[in-house]
Amino acid sequence: MNLGGYANRVARVNLSDGTVVYEQVNEADARKYLGARGLGVKYVFDNGPEVDPLSPDNIMCVMTGPLTGTEVNMSGRLCVVTKSPLTGTVTDSHMGGWTAAKLKWAGFDGLVFKGKSPKPVYAYVEGGQVTLLDASDVWGKGVHETLAILCERHGGKEKGGKGVVDGMAIGPAGENLVKFACWVNVDDRASGRGGTGAVAGSKNLKAIIIKGEKKNRPKAANPVADKEARKKALAGIMAEENITSPRKGGLSVYGTNVLMNITSNMGALPANNSQVTSFGEKAEKISGEYVREHILVDEPTCHACPVACKKEVEVKEGPFKVHMESVEYEPAWSLGANCGNDDIGAVAYMIDLANDYGFDAIEIGQVLAVYMEASQRGYTNGGGKLEWGDTLGMVEAIKKLVYRQGVGDILANGGALAAKAWGHPEISMTVKGQGIPAYDPRGLKGMGIAYATSNRGACHLRAYTPAAELGVMPFGSLKVDPLAWEGKGKLTKIFQDVHAVSDSLDLCKFSAFGMGMDEYTAQFNAVTGLNYSVEEMLKCGERIYNLERYYNNQAGFREGSDYLPKRFTDEPSTMPGSEGHVSELDKMLAEYYADRGWVNGVVPESKLKELEIV
Repeated sequence: MNLGGYANRVARVNLSDGTVVYEQVNEADARKYLGARGLGVKYVFDNGPEVDPLSPDNIMCVMTGPLTGTEVNMSGRLCVVTKSPLTGTVTDSHMGGWTAAKLKWAGFDGLVFKGKSPKPVYAYVEGGQVTLLDASDVWGKGVHETLAILCERHGGKEKGGKGVVDGMAIGPAGENLVKFACWVNVDDRASGRGGTGAVAGSKNLKAIIIKGEKKNRPKAANPVADKEARKKALAGIMAEENITSPRKGGLSVYGTNVLMNITSNMGALPANNSQVTSFGEKAEKISGEYVREHILVDEPTCHACPVACKKEVEVKEGPFKVHMESVEYEPAWSLGANCGNDDIGAVAYMIDLANDYGFDAIEIGQVLAVYMEASQRGYTNGGGKLEWGDTLGMVEAIKKLVYRQGVGDILANGGALAAKAWGHPEISMTVKGQGIPAYDPRGLKGMGIAYATSNRGACHLRAYTPAAELGVMPFGSLKVDPLAWEGKGKLTKIFQDVHAVSDSLDLCKFSAFGMGMDEYTAQFNAVTGLNYSVEEMLKCGERIYNLERYYNNQAGFREGSDYLPKRFTDEPSTMPGSEGHVSELDKMLAEYYADRGWVNGVVPESKLKELEIV
């Protein structure tokens, strides 16, 4: 292959026998699936949908995109793609920071792991080579200590991309096969959702340490067009009208947690396990505004990003002393409002625990909220009790969960299975086994159809419809009524296809607040040397989304697999802003399936042929 941006090198690592085979990227696949998420899904698809996620036969792909590590703004992303132990679906989960750029600079588009090592190992990546090394001395340790030891062993750990050594690791949660365990890197950025860390733990793969130098950054195939495309895209990011505007826009000033007060006030913030749709005045105490005023200490950034949305904090007093990075909106909601907790110090402390133990900081709050509602209603069958807002009890439950002790052994399997174990699956706010994030679909109708049809289980990032419902599209280009269901099926399909493109390039999701498909396409063409139209790029996004759905169909997710918890469709909101509203899911699904060309959630052969999947 002779396209710009790609390293044109993938390592296939057999953990069972320790062998590594190197191969080029298939150019036909790259043209159809772009890279990162798209190519990773193709590898997982080709491996077969019948595998047990925690068996040696499952593969785990650590993928970069054609724009990763280039001069393109917001191009510091990689994704981990596998079959999820939490959902049973194909899943991809992305992390920021500098690890992705370093992997590309070390000479790789992807690392594909299969098998199971007979002992704990880590992969050391440098100069186009992968070496498996003994990780016995760090097995059992947290992510932070693991990365400090291993990075120092290979030249020194430096956060923020300052050095050449970087890395990502799993913690005790992954080792103990917590089904929502994840990968976390040196900058505390996580490939958080879907249980990718449990897959690594099942393979005895503790960490990936990467030595990559900036001098190896990919060069654009068309430097003149690249400079012009980047200039235009940067203008959108920097524009004062957009929330990405450095030090001026809400995303830059307050981070992702700029949304806490907004969603609570409009009746779209799930609280107390979605029993209500607002956290009232308490939302302020866990908001981005409160963080900035009381505990903010630094605002680091990722590779090639001027936005600096990360908010590093320090809590200096009390039982939750911590210095950590970063208090994001979804985890702040998950461990805050969703659990009846308005202590920002406790929230920061528990997010830091999530990073060190290595588990999804969104899923954990859903799991604890299920435990809290089960306690509230007397459903735990003698399995203990956890009250709303009991921060010390939450910390204790987290520790039990990580080490599968007592009730923690139930909680470690996720909220859906915990609720089922207690005989009340209706109290789990999950879709396909994965907990919803921080948007109530009674107050933001687009999120209902987006959760239901997400290929990786409940997710806001497959189709970020709040961008239109809250009016934060670039230059205010699109604003729709958050309480109207009409058109949300069509809107979700478009967002899903666009985000499949950006995830495969691999650009930060927040780039979509400053640029769109025109900018994505221009930058892709300039870097790779291809000449795709916007329509051809969108077709790639549609192809990727349909390949994922086809995989899920073959894995058993057939008719009726797109749903919402009854709480959202049958129990009207009682809070101002969305009072009286439910999610009209059936109506939105009909609209969505018609636009997708699917039959009740199943991809017909005609669509597969149209998109050249078969």
